[in-house]
Amino acid sequence: MSLHPVHVPTRDEVIAATSKPIPRRLSTLALVLAGIGFLAFIIGLFVAPDRAWRAFHVNWLFWAALSSAGVMFVAVQRITTARWSRSVIRFMEGYVAFLPVAFLLLLVTLAFGTNHVFPWTHEAPPVHEKEVYFNRGFLTLRDIVSFGVITVLAIWYIYTSVRLDVGQVAESGAGWARRLRERMRRGYRDERREIHSTHSLQGKLAVWFGFAFTFGWSVLAWDLSMGLSLHFQSALYGWWFFMGGWLCALTLFALLVLAWRRFLAADHLIVEAQFHDIGKLCFAFTAFWGYLTFSQYLIIWYGNVGEETHWPRLRLIDPWTNATLAAVFMVFVLPFLGLLSKYAKMFKPTLVLFTVMSLLGMWLVRYLEVYPSLYGEIGHLPFGIWEIGVTLLYVGLWGACYIAFMNAFPRMRATLMTSPFRDEVQIPVDAETMEPLPAHE
Repeated sequence: MSLHPVHVPTRDEVIAATSKPIPRRLSTLALVLAGIGFLAFIIGLFVAPDRAWRAFHVNWLFWAALSSAGVMFVAVQRITTARWSRSVIRFMEGYVAFLPVAFLLLLVTLAFGTNHVFPWTHEAPPVHEKEVYFNRGFLTLRDIVSFGVITVLAIWYIYTSVRLDVGQVAESGAGWARRLRERMRRGYRDERREIHSTHSLQGKLAVWFGFAFTFGWSVLAWDLSMGLSLHFQSALYGWWFFMGGWLCALTLFALLVLAWRRFLAADHLIVEAQFHDIGKLCFAFTAFWGYLTFSQYLIIWYGNVGEETHWPRLRLIDPWTNATLAAVFMVFVLPFLGLLSKYAKMFKPTLVLFTVMSLLGMWLVRYLEVYPSLYGEIGHLPFGIWEIGVTLLYVGLWGACYIAFMNAFPRMRATLMTSPFRDEVQIPVDAETMEPLPAHE
């Protein structure tokens, strides 16, 4: 028996409620921010190239990890056959729109920014094994392949999800995606069969994407973040890194669901219980990220090996001390305490406060992964116009990609919300014969 009352809307009701056009000024604002940031980055390449490229790298780590983690969370909804998120999960599926751009930006960094970002270009690794591992060709190839596979599988997965709805609604949406929507409709069969065939395909894609995400981001975290300190290594680093992206995906999701509910006036489709669910997820993974952070710190402290202790020590001395303490309080301490109660998760101002705080704090974590390793012990904190400017570039690009996606495709999973066959997927069937599968399959 469901713990929450379930409202089953009609398809026309869902489509009518979610078809409100996004104001053009939002797209314009995103492009203006991207333009300002791009100008700042170009100027920085001539005035302070190291700062410009390092700010570029910090933001790539933040936004690329967030976006791919969002798609991974969507895939987890399929793995668990979740039903609570059907009316809101499309708001997270939009994260996928940034991944092709992120792939191109990674190529830009690897092609033109390596001398400004990566120490192995001008500093010999301390052991032969690291010389082999940080060989430029080897690193470039594995990073392109790792993030390329993540991007392809993410796009494929979201394509299958969107196709299920595009085939059921009248032609509408942004002109740039018209041919893509036409392609989605080709070969579209009856609703029941499409639901089952899509569910079956997504089950396979979700599992393979899970492997690609965890392994791929472990490699990317070692190469693009941990590897900025050639003398440091930690077996927990990959988990700690991509779970930070996972937490960001959830906290941004909470903000987007709030914004979409208000914009669409969709109180009847996005209910209070869903904010409680999202708030619980934010709280749970705040705790998990804190657990990983402390576990990594405790092992390094207890082992007391110089190759490891120098990494946290550097971040606990001037000028990095205040930034480190701020990051810990913003990502863990305050959200953990603030989201303990049920009402803090459902009361909109507190949910906004702690999710915004967590997002900003995680950006600071990415900054602290990169900058101390590259600058070491210096007199003042290197933070200013270049970091702010390049951040605006990424905020604008991400926002423009997200808005383009949400303008092009149905904004809710109308088929799985309204179809009389929507819950048949809880019992897997053969998509061709429509006969139930044995339990082991």
